[in-house]
Amino acid sequence: MGSRQRSPSEDDEAETTDQAAWEAVFGHDEPYPEQRDGIDAAVDAARDEGFAVVEGACGTGKTMLALTAGIHLVRDPDSAFERVVVLTSVKQQLRQFEDDLRTINQRLPEEWNPISALTLVGKADVCPYARENAGGVDTRNVYERCEGLRERTRNLVGEDGPTTAGALVDQSKRAQTGLADSGADGGRAGVSYLETAGEPTPYLPQTGEYGDGRGTTEYCPFYAQFLEDLPEDGDPVEAVPFDLTDRGLLDTEDLVSLAAGHGSCPHSVMGAVLPHVEVVVGNYYHAFDPVTAATFTGELLSEETFVVCDEAHMLEPRVRDLVSDAVADRSLRDAENELTRVVQAVEFDDGPGGEGSRPGESASVAGQSSDADLVRAELEDSDVTFTEVKQVRAFLRDLREELDRRVKGHLDRERPDWRADLTSLDDGEIPLRDPEVPAEDEVTAWAKDTDHNGIWARAESVGAVVARILDELEGEDRQRTVPGVGATVGKWFALDHETYFREIELERTWDETEPPDSWRRAYNARLALHNCVPSDAIGDRLGEFGGGVLMSATLEPVDVFREVTGLDHLEASGRPVVERTYGLNFPPENRESFAVDAPKFTYGNRGAPNEDTEARRVHADCAAAIAGRPGNVLVGMPSYGEAEWMAGVLRDRLDKPVLLDESSDDAATETLKADFFGGADKVLVTSIRGTLTEGVDYRGDRLSAAVVCGVPIINTASPRTKALVTAYDRTFGSGFETALTVPAVRKARQAVGRVIRGPEEVGVRAFVDARYARESWNAVREYLPEYEREEFTPVSPDMLSFGLDRFWGSV
Repeated sequence: MGSRQRSPSEDDEAETTDQAAWEAVFGHDEPYPEQRDGIDAAVDAARDEGFAVVEGACGTGKTMLALTAGIHLVRDPDSAFERVVVLTSVKQQLRQFEDDLRTINQRLPEEWNPISALTLVGKADVCPYARENAGGVDTRNVYERCEGLRERTRNLVGEDGPTTAGALVDQSKRAQTGLADSGADGGRAGVSYLETAGEPTPYLPQTGEYGDGRGTTEYCPFYAQFLEDLPEDGDPVEAVPFDLTDRGLLDTEDLVSLAAGHGSCPHSVMGAVLPHVEVVVGNYYHAFDPVTAATFTGELLSEETFVVCDEAHMLEPRVRDLVSDAVADRSLRDAENELTRVVQAVEFDDGPGGEGSRPGESASVAGQSSDADLVRAELEDSDVTFTEVKQVRAFLRDLREELDRRVKGHLDRERPDWRADLTSLDDGEIPLRDPEVPAEDEVTAWAKDTDHNGIWARAESVGAVVARILDELEGEDRQRTVPGVGATVGKWFALDHETYFREIELERTWDETEPPDSWRRAYNARLALHNCVPSDAIGDRLGEFGGGVLMSATLEPVDVFREVTGLDHLEASGRPVVERTYGLNFPPENRESFAVDAPKFTYGNRGAPNEDTEARRVHADCAAAIAGRPGNVLVGMPSYGEAEWMAGVLRDRLDKPVLLDESSDDAATETLKADFFGGADKVLVTSIRGTLTEGVDYRGDRLSAAVVCGVPIINTASPRTKALVTAYDRTFGSGFETALTVPAVRKARQAVGRVIRGPEEVGVRAFVDARYARESWNAVREYLPEYEREEFTPVSPDMLSFGLDRFWGSV
């Protein structure tokens, strides 16, 4: 990017000027010392096009630190930064950024305009119809319905369209007036306006319908209003029906209320506002999901953007998911059916003589001929041939049969009697190569040995054209399967076999429409393409920004974090990376921290849940000792299965109610949280790899202790895990440590970090497992930051109760 390097004297002057300026942005009376140091470090790094990596314990004020640094640079006329983009993986943290933005705006100097900001959300959150389950739109079909309604609206008002956007809006508004006039009282009391975000809209709850004597066309009046407001030659922001200057933070409810109340499309307004606000708050996928970045947020990926990656310890696993891919058995079936629809339109029309429809034929045959003409015309205007459409269909059909053969073979080997009881089948994996030896996978080899060799390279192009044809043929608001299948198939055969691991995933489902002896009744199978090492994807995307902050309460060891996120590569290319680590700044006398030297809670040590092993006895004793004290207690186990065992043990030993968190949907989790927080003291037992140990607010008296039993390393017997370790070994030279151990320790640290969230809070934090307490060949104590190693002093299991009594007796 080539910015000029400053001299030492310029650096001193800039530092003094920076500090005085950012203090005007800072949202509180006085920053903590850690905040002051962190803001200075972030500003200095960003001015040199670099990044600050900040681990800060709860109470450091990381959110305000990052916002202050970024906003200061955006408001600085000598800076190249035009905006701050905040990326987080946790909704609660998104709300924290919103709260801190409001705080900043409340305390800005009077002569300053408010900081303009926008929270990014999906269509389901802002579409008035989807929010109110109206107009045939709901959260499940909003994307398909939205795109269909938009396209038809554009067609109606386009260059060759029969009407104008303003006429469509007027028609929808007149429908309200007509309904009001027809009421018994002749007034508007009988009108059922669509209301959302506490604001009435100008339209009925139904979508609009335009009729011209040849039929009716459904359209979206909200989108029509946006098109009507859109200038012919100008910035789309001119279509925004409110002033951004004094607005400050535009959260989701504000956006929907202001846009829909005017009658305009909130999602379109959000896109128009996006390039013009100073702070954008969103999710990781807004930057790292290739499709979202290409279609919606691309303008944010700029050297003029200061990026904030919050909860950055999740960056690696979240981006790995976003840049991996899979195609399901059912998707292969649906894609084949879509291709068949196009093929049959032509083949039925050709018939024996191949002449198309002839005089005297029925209307249905004539309709088939019309379909065939449309297909031929679309193919002639594309680079796809009819032969290729048939070849891709044959390939997907045979691929599905090959998938069926492999699943049956796997089940026959592993569970010869599987057909007798499909309900007993578990989730599974079928590796398509040795996960520890990078090589071509078996499905790729199969395709190369068949007549399909090479056709996969055309699958994406064929899929895109077929989807366009089907939209013309059928006119339905639905998402076509074949483009996505074609794109995934193309990646499968094009991407390398060292970074990517291919396997068949078997996910438990239940489909009564499948035959009783078919595995498809019990499973949805996927051909999965896993990106084991996403460091290039992360580093390349970070490199598109001008600089920023990556922060979390659990980033240590920072050298590992830098490796797996591509930051080391960025630094080698001339982008500086600075590190800061800050411990808890709350009164140390309010907390007690134990690293209990209990037998290692490993698979080999603990045995099955029904076994009476020393490891299980000692861990149960320690958990009961901590959970038996006053207050709510969180107990984290390495898996949901182990959580079920521990919950049973504690119910037998304690007088307190013991709640068990099981892998479930969001609604069940929210209900469980409400039960835990309400009423008398309770114990909540969960998996450390679940959703209740990160991003959940246990502030105040919601939690008095948290205990983690074992180190939550994922299943090392899984083929995918073996492939992950092998890929990290080849890339970083320390696969098990980098890919498994460090993320597991971060998970454990996140869990115990739920306890102390403020200066007045009191509580106990405990790691129970010898690996946290002392050095050994598989110890993890070295992966704790120095300030935590000092606090989590080792203690023997028989001294734990003494330590608990002493602490609770002193506070």
